[in-house]
Amino acid sequence: MVIERNDYLNKIIRHKNNGLIKVITGMRRVGKSYLLFNLFYDYLISTGIDKSHIITYALDDRRNKELRDPDELLKAIDEGIKDNEMYYILLDEIQMVDEFEDVLNSLLHIKNADTYVTGSNSKFLSKDLITEFRGRSDEVKVYPLTFKEFISVFDGDINEAWNEYYTYGGLPLILNFTEHEEKSNYLVKQFEKVYISDIVDRNSIRNVSDLEELINVLASNIGSLTNPKKLSNTFNSIKGVSVTEPTIKSYLTYLEDAFLIEKSMRYDVKGKKYISTPSKYYFTDLGLRNGRLNFRQQEENHIMENVIYNELRVRGFNIDIGVVEVREKQEGKSLKKKLEVDFIAQRGNEKYYIQSAYEMSTSEKRNQEEKSLLNISDSFKKIIIVKDNIMPKRDEFGVVTIGLFDFLLGKVGLDY
Repeated sequence: MVIERNDYLNKIIRHKNNGLIKVITGMRRVGKSYLLFNLFYDYLISTGIDKSHIITYALDDRRNKELRDPDELLKAIDEGIKDNEMYYILLDEIQMVDEFEDVLNSLLHIKNADTYVTGSNSKFLSKDLITEFRGRSDEVKVYPLTFKEFISVFDGDINEAWNEYYTYGGLPLILNFTEHEEKSNYLVKQFEKVYISDIVDRNSIRNVSDLEELINVLASNIGSLTNPKKLSNTFNSIKGVSVTEPTIKSYLTYLEDAFLIEKSMRYDVKGKKYISTPSKYYFTDLGLRNGRLNFRQQEENHIMENVIYNELRVRGFNIDIGVVEVREKQEGKSLKKKLEVDFIAQRGNEKYYIQSAYEMSTSEKRNQEEKSLLNISDSFKKIIIVKDNIMPKRDEFGVVTIGLFDFLLGKVGLDY
C-alpha cells in the first residue's frame, strides 16, 4: 500500500540543497521514515541522482549498531563521498547516535553534502534541534494522515471512511488492520509502550499514574477550556489526589513536546490581545485519544472540531480560539457577554474565522453559530463548517457555510 504524502514531499524538495540540515519531526509512527527512505529516495532517483550518491543509514537497524558511534558514522559517510558531486545523506533515527548534535554540526562542513534526518523518541524533539541548530536547520513537521490521505487508500465509501477515521485516527499502520480488536490493541499498546514510556524516560517522571490520569482528563474533554489550576482542582476534588499546578503545567509541556497534544490560546478579537488562560488542547491523533478512553466517549461533534483543528495545522495555519465581547440587554440592564469563535486560522497575511457546527437544522442553531462571527467588524472571511453534505453557500451577511467533507477533501477552499 503506497500512501502519497505529496505536501510533505514537496516541502522537503523545496528545501533541497539549501545548505541546512533538514530535520523531519513529528510523533512516532506517523511515517517519517517512509517519507524519507521511500518517497524522497524515489524522488531523488527519478531526477537522475545515482544511487551511489545517496547515503542512507537506518540507525535503529542492529546491523548498523557500530554506526551509533559518532566517529564511526562520520567515517562511513566520509568514505562514501568519493567525488565533488552532490551527495544526499539520509539518516533515520539519528537520536540513537551518541552526541548526534555534534555529528550533524560536522556534516554541515561537508560542502557537497545535503543532509536529512529523522528522529522520534524522547531524545529527539523539534525544539531541542531548533535550539541546537538555530539558523542552520529546516524543520518539516509530519502529522498523522489527513482525511484526504486516509480515504485515498481506504476501501469503502466516504461515510465508512469517516467513521473509521474519526474512530481509529490517522496513524498509517492502522490501515493494515481490519478488525476492531486489532486496531484497538495497536493503539492502546502504542500509547502505553511507546508514547508514555518516552515521556517518562525523558523527563524522569516518578508518579506515572498522575501523568496517565492527566491524559485521561484531557482526552475526555477535547476542545474544552482548561488550565493547570482547573486541572489541579479536578485531581483534588474528583480524583482525591493532590497534584500541584506547576506539576500539571510541566506534564502538559511534556505532552506537547512529544507531539501528542497541541495547545490553542484564546485571543480577544476586539481588544486584539491574547488571554493567557484558559486554553484548549487538541489531540494530534484521535485514534490514540479514543483508544486511551477504550472508545467510550465518541462524541462526533467534539471529534469533528478536533479533526478540523488538525487539518488547519497540517495546512500550515496557526490557530487561536477567538473571544468576542458583546453587550446584551437582560431585564433592562446592559451586560457584557463573551462569545467564542472556534478557530482563528492565520497563515501569513491570510486570516479566517471558523466555526465547527455538527448540525444547523434550525434557524436558532444557525443564529447561535453566526452570532460571534457577525460581531466581528473586520473584513476577513467568516466560515461555518457543518457535518451535513451541503452545497457551499454565502448568506446575506457574508458568512460562508461549507460541508465537512468538501473542506477536508479540498473540494471547497476557504476562499470560496
